[in-house]
Amino acid sequence: MTKKFQPPSVKAGIFGGHFLKFRRDPTGFLANLAKLGDVTFVKLGGKPAYFLNHPDLIRDLLGTSNAKFIKGRALQRSKKLLGEGLLTSEGETHLRQRRMIQPAFHREKIITYAGVMTEYAAKMADEWQDGEVRDIDKEMMRLTLQIVGKTLFSANVDDEADEVGAALTAIIEMFNYLLLPFSELLEKLPIPHARRFNRAKETLDKVIYGIINERRNLGEDKGDLLSMLLFAQDEEGGEGMSDQQVRDECLTLFLAGHETTANALTWTFYLLSQNPEKLTKLHEELDRILPNGKIPSMEDLPNLKYAESVLAESMRLFPPAWAIGRLAIKEHEFGGYKVPKGALVLLSPFITHRDRRFWEDADKFIPERWEKLSVKEAGNKFIYLPFSKGVRSCIGESFAWTEGILLIATLLRKRKLYLMPEQKIGLSPLMTLRPKYGMKMRIEKR
Repeated sequence: MTKKFQPPSVKAGIFGGHFLKFRRDPTGFLANLAKLGDVTFVKLGGKPAYFLNHPDLIRDLLGTSNAKFIKGRALQRSKKLLGEGLLTSEGETHLRQRRMIQPAFHREKIITYAGVMTEYAAKMADEWQDGEVRDIDKEMMRLTLQIVGKTLFSANVDDEADEVGAALTAIIEMFNYLLLPFSELLEKLPIPHARRFNRAKETLDKVIYGIINERRNLGEDKGDLLSMLLFAQDEEGGEGMSDQQVRDECLTLFLAGHETTANALTWTFYLLSQNPEKLTKLHEELDRILPNGKIPSMEDLPNLKYAESVLAESMRLFPPAWAIGRLAIKEHEFGGYKVPKGALVLLSPFITHRDRRFWEDADKFIPERWEKLSVKEAGNKFIYLPFSKGVRSCIGESFAWTEGILLIATLLRKRKLYLMPEQKIGLSPLMTLRPKYGMKMRIEKR
């Protein structure tokens, strides 16, 4: 029998319900909610929201009953920047775009990308000097931006990487601003936040449209994602994409294709610096698989088992996509509680990945756990979802695994990274899970 009362919650504020508490410490707030039960209630501004914290409920939301939900307010508001890209579109539009983009992420394509990934990573490793200190957060952002530009768009963004990276960072930092109640009105006012957002958007548009126009003028099919977007037609609709649509997809994949991997790698290097015995074990594997410090190739990937476990464990503890939201377009029931149409439904891989009911020593960095439990098995149980699950799972998951493992191996085959003693560690849960204070590390030759 359906329960009529509201799920448990924490005390709300007088203004905005739980919004201010959530905004101040999102992961801490959700962790406290999770202690109250598998379905809890919050009020974010004037909107009711329900937080799910059990794999069966998450499976229902993302899988079984996904047709009753659309993307939540966060990604709805992201349309201000991303337009109708793959991340924000819904229904038939989303399915059409996914069909057109999917070939760029087939295994055969990813094999061709691997050489670019290791080439850029090896170049960065060679630039690093023994004993110097670098902000690894910024380094990984620059590296993954170069890689996504070259692999998916055949574009050399080396000269513009810092400018593009700064614009993307400004956009990410503005993400919480987009979620504010009445932000639709605020963004029309000549206030600093709105001006910064518009400047960053103009920078990104200039770069993206420049790449598109150059390729249109050449009329050349380079076999990359951009060529697919420009020349391919949807098999069912028979229509190609407008420049605006191509821009939306390019910008979405520029953002998603570098931001998430950069964060995953930064947290990986942090965790290895805090667990030297794990770093030693990783180096032993690299020395065995990559003798004399050779640059890894796609053929080496299946043998880099511990590197894969290190990355899997890093994304368990610090999943780049730390929270996922859906908006109910029909009434639904979770755990005996009615969720009305129009309500927001939240889940958090960050919280689920640390749930002691499903993970032994949940807060510890233990790559060895993946020797007994496969990533696929954990995903099928819905206890591990760094790339989400269901029909809206990340289209670039295979790309990201390949890139992450190869970059870890390439960068660390001849190097060690040590966290600077004065470096503060904190979470910045915006669109992705960024380190709040950067990640300054000392580089040493092995």
